[in-house]
Formats: sequence, structure tokens, C-alpha cells
Amino acid sequence: MSTWEILTFAVKGVSANKLRSALTMLGILIGVAAVILLVAVGNGSAQAITSQISALGTNTITVMSTNRGGTTNTGLTTEIAEALRDETLAPDVKSVSPVVSASGTFTYDGTDHEVGQFIGTGTSYLGAQSYQLSSGSAFTDADVSQARRVTVIGQTVAEELFERVDPVGKQVTVGGALFTVVGVLAEKSSSGVQDSNDLAIAPLTAVQQTLAGYGSLSSIVVEATAADRVTAAQNEIGTILDQRLKVSDGGTAPYRIQNASQLLETQTETADTFTVLLGAVAAISLLVGGIGITNIMLVTVTERTREIGIRKALGAPRRVILTQFLAEATILSLTGGGLGVLIAVIGARFEIVGVQPVIVPSSVFLALGVSVAIGLFFGGYPASRAASLRPIDALRYE
Repeated sequence: MSTWEILTFAVKGVSANKLRSALTMLGILIGVAAVILLVAVGNGSAQAITSQISALGTNTITVMSTNRGGTTNTGLTTEIAEALRDETLAPDVKSVSPVVSASGTFTYDGTDHEVGQFIGTGTSYLGAQSYQLSSGSAFTDADVSQARRVTVIGQTVAEELFERVDPVGKQVTVGGALFTVVGVLAEKSSSGVQDSNDLAIAPLTAVQQTLAGYGSLSSIVVEATAADRVTAAQNEIGTILDQRLKVSDGGTAPYRIQNASQLLETQTETADTFTVLLGAVAAISLLVGGIGITNIMLVTVTERTREIGIRKALGAPRRVILTQFLAEATILSLTGGGLGVLIAVIGARFEIVGVQPVIVPSSVFLALGVSVAIGLFFGGYPASRAASLRPIDALRYE
């Protein structure tokens, strides 16, 4: 019997019970689609985070306090931030932006919106973090020195509070204080976890006066003179901080310095782990689908015992019987896998939990390859059982 004839018999065997075959393929379909889509979600999330961090600029350095006790001698202060502007000790530092962060409810004309990031900082912060203005203007050094209550808001805040009204020039209430909106930031990409456009930025002194208080800074954002001078600037910052905070040789520094490249590397590793975990969880459904194939093929062998006996009595060799049942199992898994890929491609066009999935080509080929392997592996035992039946026993089966 030729290979074509064997495949023809296999197709007829699969189509003989359409409902049962469809349900079997459904298990593989769900497994393949889940693997591809969940890996795509992890990949999409990683790309969004990478894009967001890269947008901050490759020459940005962030200094954060690791002191949890809140003592003033180890906290970051505006005086320490000013010390980092030393052109002699830190020639590779372009700008320094002290940062305090608070949260507050913005109110305009009876509409409230909770802003998670209300940032108080200096005028160099917008440039260091690669923010652009879509309308209005940024606050000035005079605004910072005189603690003027002016603010620049993100697109989300503008949409939630003002809808079709131009926000520039309007006054909003934050923590009982009136702030005048002087500008609106251009939209930035978000990771799906945190909305990068749901923020407001105001002069450091104004935010300290109304919400944050005059304690330690949340962080200090430093911009290096160039991307290739980030390491040098980081070393200079460390030296100044050690002197100011009186960190002895070998002592534990009460601060952490992180540049955009290090943050990107950390986030990439986390995202990769997350993607692998999602893929591993989804792969369990493929295993369940494979067990379903074994079950159905065992039922099929039992139902067709007499047919197998007749064919073997007429001279069909063991190889032909084995190949036919393996082919049936492979057809079920491959068809289900192909449909699963189609469903995954369609599903990737829509956002999932706020993330736009990005399909990884290797996951498609891997899922299809695994679906074929599942057909061969889980169909192997039923096929071997069918091929091992003795013709006389098969003919006697009722």
C-alpha cells in the first residue's frame, strides 16, 4: 500500500466521526493559541517597557536613597543635588534635577481625577526625561525660585479633567491649593502597567510647600553630557555623594545610582522571565490536548478492531496499520495546531490586559512542531496497540 493510500485511509478515519475529531482538535487548538498569545503578551510588554525606558534617554542617571529610616544625615536633599552641579568635581554632568513625588486629586470645574505622579522638580527635568510639550510652555527658573503654583500636565490628566477645553491657563485644585496649568505634555508610550501620561510636573518648591513637605528628596535625576560619558558621570556622582554623606571606605552607601542602560537590562531580564513563565503555563494545555489524543485514538482502535483484523487477514503488514493510526493522530494535532496559530494571529490584533501582543515567530514554529510531536508521541501507543493485534483475536472481537 502506497503512502498516499495510507494517508487517504487516515483522513477517512478522522472524518468518520466529525464531532469527536473536532473536540480532540479543540484541545490542541486551545493549547497552541494559548502558548503563542501568552508569549506574545510577554514580548509585547517587554517591548513597551524597553521603548518607555529608551525614551528617557541613554544619558540619564537616577540617584535614589536606600535609607528607610528617614534620618536627615543620610537622605537626599536639595543641598546634595546642588553639590552635583560642581563643574570641577563633576565635569561630565550636564544637568541636575532634584525630584519630590506625591499623589493628589486634581479638581477642575467639579471634575476630579486622581493623579498618581505629581512631580516637583527643576526646569531641567523635562529635557533630561525627554518630555515634549504639545501646547503651552514649561515653568521657568523664576517659577521655581518663587514657588509659583504652576504645573505642566500629561495627556491623560488633560483628557480626564478638561475634555475638549484647552487646559492652558486654567486653574486646578490640588490638596487645597490652586495651580495654574501652563503647558500640556506630548503623549508618551506606556508599558501597559503604568500610564506614562497620567502625571503632572510642577516647580519643586511649590510641591514641597503644598503637598510633599521639606523632607528628603524622592530622587535626583542627573543628565550626563553625552551617552558615552554616563559611566564617568556616575563615578563622579558617587564620589561627591560619598563625601557629602560621609560614607567610609568599605561602608554601605545609603543611596543607589542607576542609569537607563542598567534599568533597561533589569527590566529586560524580568520581562524574559515573565514571558517564559507564561509560555510554560500555557504549555500545560498542550499536554492536556495530547492526553486527549491518546484517549480518542484508544477509543478508535477499540471501535475498529474487526476492521484491523480483516485488513491484517488480507495481508496488510504491521507497518501499514501503525503508519495509518500515527497519521490519524498527527492529522488531528497538526490541524488543531494550524487553527490555533490562526486564532493566535487574529487575537494578537487586540490588546490583552492593556498590552498589545507582539507575536514571536519562533513561538509559532515551536508550537506547531510541538503539536506534531504530540500527535506522534501520544498517538504512538494506540497505533502500536492496533498494529500488534493478532488477526484471529481481532476477527473474534464483538
